[in-house]
Amino acid sequence: MTTVRFHLDALTGAGLVSAEPERNPARGRPRRLYRALAPLEPGHADSGYQGLARVLAAHWASSEDDPVGRAEAAGRAWALDDLTGTSGAPRSIEDAASTLTTLFAEMGFDPELESEPEEMRIRLHACPFESVARQSPNVVCALHLGLMRGVLDRLGAPETDNRLIPWETPRTCVAHLARR
Repeated sequence: MTTVRFHLDALTGAGLVSAEPERNPARGRPRRLYRALAPLEPGHADSGYQGLARVLAAHWASSEDDPVGRAEAAGRAWALDDLTGTSGAPRSIEDAASTLTTLFAEMGFDPELESEPEEMRIRLHACPFESVARQSPNVVCALHLGLMRGVLDRLGAPETDNRLIPWETPRTCVAHLARR
């Protein structure tokens, strides 16, 4: 076990693996849960789309005309642009959270749905836009919040107090859907 822990610590230090304590552990010390991450290459040149996203997000973030509000509105518009392919009869908050989790999985976020009586949480373990989001979180995270809210509207989900907490841990964001 010591050899495995040594290698996992090395992978964590290199940014290839994330480690978080187990939530709701049994008795005793909580286990550490590991997840593989996309390799981070700080000196690596951006792909064309990453570079474009970085330039646009930075430009939008520097705008004096409410960049957060505009980014959230863009996310809502994205949700209406047939992104989820879902609409129709109103859905329960559980169904809506499940649909959002599937959408986030398709986008590459490695989501984990958690349910409690008063709220649903979706832990986003791998942001596919992390390099851009770290530079312009007010724009990228607001865009994802708008996307989430737009999907909830489109699904006819019950009213919720919803929010997105960027970087709740160094590598994880959390979407909250609290019942009203």
